Amino acid sequence: MTAEHVLDDRPLVPVRSLANKVPEVTACFWIIKVLTTGMGETASDLLAHTFGPVPAVALGGLGLVVSLAVQFSFRRYVAWAYWTAVVMVSVFGTMAADVLHVGLGVPYGVSAPAFLAVLATVFVLWYASERTLSIHTVQTRRREAFYWAAVLATFALGTAAGDLTATVGFGYLGSVALFAAGICVPALAHRFGALNAVTAFWTAYVITRPLGASLADWMALGHARGGLGLGLAPVTLVWTVAIIGFVGYVAVSDRRQVIHGEGPVAKHRG
Repeated sequence: MTAEHVLDDRPLVPVRSLANKVPEVTACFWIIKVLTTGMGETASDLLAHTFGPVPAVALGGLGLVVSLAVQFSFRRYVAWAYWTAVVMVSVFGTMAADVLHVGLGVPYGVSAPAFLAVLATVFVLWYASERTLSIHTVQTRRREAFYWAAVLATFALGTAAGDLTATVGFGYLGSVALFAAGICVPALAHRFGALNAVTAFWTAYVITRPLGASLADWMALGHARGGLGLGLAPVTLVWTVAIIGFVGYVAVSDRRQVIHGEGPVAKHRG
């Protein structure tokens, strides 16, 4: 075999390519995702009640910028950095939807379609630029930027959708049941070949937001509003501890895969 053949057989990898920056979609992924949505909902309300709306938005925006800067600084997926960014997107996405409704008086029936249009625009621009919306190919800075723009839009959309159903007669517990049933639709459609993996993923990703937020609101808010009345601070604390526990488990599991050379994380490192 000549030197030319050896060179021709080597994979062509862009110099600036990264390891995939998004975790594998497992049961733990969806559990943590739902936990972050609920925690973001109650944390956002807690910050607004404690510091006032304007300082709360400023704190949420600062936390989002810092967490995303840390996330972008890594060249591979790092569990704590990724999920911290998701939490801050959840907090700020909630604030974005609440500011439109509470601060500017925009009805949820208007803001929800508006955020849906924003998400659709992000997807159109992402696909036009990269020819894919798959989370398994988030291996460049540009794709990572599109990914986080889409994530932020899904959180804002999910917040508005969840609050809309809660205020039109479903209530918080009814909304939990509605979205729990709704998230099964893309899963089953994909299982039986009626929906491709990318569309099924992003559909389920959007639904996790109102599902987790409705559950957290039901736990935290008072009986007069149809909730259990546990309070914003206790629910935020409990959900935060749960997130830390699951992220810690995932980080340890990923570390073991790297050490033993097994699983998708080890392949990404390789």
